[in-house]
Amino acid sequence: MRKRDYINDGVEAVRRRGSRVVCEGSHMVPAAALMRATGTIRALSDRRRPFVTIVNSHTTHIPGHAHLDRLGAVLRAELRRLGFNVWYCNIGGAVCDGVAMGHFGMKYSLASRELIADQIETVIAAHPCDGWIGIGNCDKIVPAMYNAMVRLNVPAVYVSGGPMLAGRDGSDLITVFEGVGKHAVGKLSEAKLQKLACRACPGAGSCSGMFTANSMNCLGEVIGLALPGNGTITAEVWADRRKTRTRPNPARTRLLRDAARALKRCIEKNIRPRDIVTRASIDNAFICDMAMGGSTNTVLHTLALASEAGIPYDLKRLTPLSARTPCVCKVSPSRPDVHIEDVHRAGGIAAILKQVARRRGLLDLRAPTVTGRLGDMVRAAPAADGDIIRPIGKPFSATGGLAVLFGNLAPHGSVVKAAGVAPDMLQFEGPAVIFESQEDALFGILKGKVKQGDVVIIRYEGPRGGPGMQEMLSPTAAIVGAGLRVALITDGRFSGGTRGLCIGHVSPEAAAGGPIAALRDGDRIRIDATRGRLDVRLGRAELARRLNALPPFTPKVERGWLARYARMVTSADTGAVFER
Repeated sequence: MRKRDYINDGVEAVRRRGSRVVCEGSHMVPAAALMRATGTIRALSDRRRPFVTIVNSHTTHIPGHAHLDRLGAVLRAELRRLGFNVWYCNIGGAVCDGVAMGHFGMKYSLASRELIADQIETVIAAHPCDGWIGIGNCDKIVPAMYNAMVRLNVPAVYVSGGPMLAGRDGSDLITVFEGVGKHAVGKLSEAKLQKLACRACPGAGSCSGMFTANSMNCLGEVIGLALPGNGTITAEVWADRRKTRTRPNPARTRLLRDAARALKRCIEKNIRPRDIVTRASIDNAFICDMAMGGSTNTVLHTLALASEAGIPYDLKRLTPLSARTPCVCKVSPSRPDVHIEDVHRAGGIAAILKQVARRRGLLDLRAPTVTGRLGDMVRAAPAADGDIIRPIGKPFSATGGLAVLFGNLAPHGSVVKAAGVAPDMLQFEGPAVIFESQEDALFGILKGKVKQGDVVIIRYEGPRGGPGMQEMLSPTAAIVGAGLRVALITDGRFSGGTRGLCIGHVSPEAAAGGPIAALRDGDRIRIDATRGRLDVRLGRAELARRLNALPPFTPKVERGWLARYARMVTSADTGAVFER
């Protein structure tokens, strides 16, 4: 019987033989001629050396990726110095959520995770190598590379391009989004909004708060597929005291060289991603996520990683983990004046873990990583500074920064970033104001259709219904900017930049006939994030009657890649992975 992780004969051959698939036998001499033509090898005898592949996601569409060509050149030179033949490719389909936000293009964002993982599988299976290293930075690209690592299960390391610096006045991208909400209600002039946009994003890197990109880059350190510092060493540093110019960060360049040596270690010791990604390392990742108040999207992506690695992982498992994990760090948007660069100065992810590790039996410090053991990183970390990273005895909250809610409105679960919710909003009840899309919701909020105390419902934005589960940063930022005290519930998802009582990933989604599809304007919605409950005040019989009366869902897209995605994608509570 074939193993559960069997993909096809080609991937199996790469796992067993690596580059020998294309470097041995006279029948492969034509391939050698082509390798020589590309400059990958200089002589046919070079085929005896191991081959590695750099998979870069450089694109000028995304500030987190605009500098990755330069980083890729550093990495290629270091790998060649270490004695490897180096193949180098760029993968496409990378989406900047900030640019795609607010129009149809955002529907392609989550879908791109599957597209990018498939591209990497294609490259490695078609051009067999002995190991590969991924360079990425943002949103779906990072989890796509993690997923490809465990899918292929050949030696691999991930290294990010690093986070962006915050603006010299402490602003960031979320400041701009919330500025749009302030502008809509007359709290900010057009001129000031434009000035804000010009200073909030000073240069290359993934947006500077604990948003999805940085959350996933940080979790790579904990899971073990990336090196310490991967998520917090900034892409650039200020080039002058007045903070008017930026330049590349030398520490990020050193990390790239260290990543090359880590890949060499993995190849020589035959350390593979599925040796690293285990149930224990997934637990470690969620514990860190809760301790640092990461993006709710990390739940989606880490569940997908577990699924790709063949690890059964129930969303309900997060509730006891959250109950035991204190939130010891808050970063923008939960704490707008703190950014990833501040976390790095305070000791980074290792320092956060060091505090969590004081709760005996919570973290598995024996978990392997591409450089050794997780405990090696934790033991070398500094103590908590008391401000950016608090000691475990004085946390921001006694339980984790993420919470999973169940109830008659979310039978399969939903997720809220509790670290970004004001304590007096953790329990909330109000009338439903329903919108059938993100665009309608944003228009309604900006036009004053949402009042204090309402519960905004945005539905048919799940993986299948959207399709693509587009992020809700525009409406959530508009709510904050307008100063509205409301809750927002959706079967879609949120940016890591979202703050407030915003509950996403409601499962089953509306397009799958979930209870959220049966809601009507005015229905009373009750939220209790402290008890993990999300309910509509309807009797069981009435809710069932409404659900039975729902018409069949009509897909919004009928042709092209998104239509195929919508036919194959599963619910958010499983990570929105494809049906197998």
